[in-house]
Amino acid sequence: MFNIALIEPEIPPNTGNIARLCLATGSRLHLVKPLGFSVDDRNLHRAGMDYWNQIDIRYWKNLSEFASATDSPTRRFLFTTKSERPYWDEQFQNDDYFVFGRETRGLPESFLRLNAEYCLTIPMARSARSLNLATAVAIVLFEAVRQLRHHGT
Repeated sequence: MFNIALIEPEIPPNTGNIARLCLATGSRLHLVKPLGFSVDDRNLHRAGMDYWNQIDIRYWKNLSEFASATDSPTRRFLFTTKSERPYWDEQFQNDDYFVFGRETRGLPESFLRLNAEYCLTIPMARSARSLNLATAVAIVLFEAVRQLRHHGT
């Protein structure tokens, strides 16, 4: 099982789509507050379809609580446009955490600096600033699933 952590997500349909991805891959979703929406938001549920109550979700009151609870020996990979290291260079393992920041600002600089050796990026043309959050999660999550299946774990 993989862990997808969204730090202060802002857009309900992105979170709903990511929740559906988690269900489809047997992954756990971690939502780190403050959230930019209510979990009762109809757009969130529409994007997550009727599956919301079937998704393994953990809520964290802030980034500090999440970071403390998932510190070493847990492997946390932070996804950012500020890294040069492509995600495909990493060999993912069961129980890894994939951490994504807010749609408008990404992850806090201080958190990136503290975890610099675990920062990864999804390479793209320089003309694109970033990818949609749900798209980015899907790319990384399915690569991790592919790797585990390819290596028979």
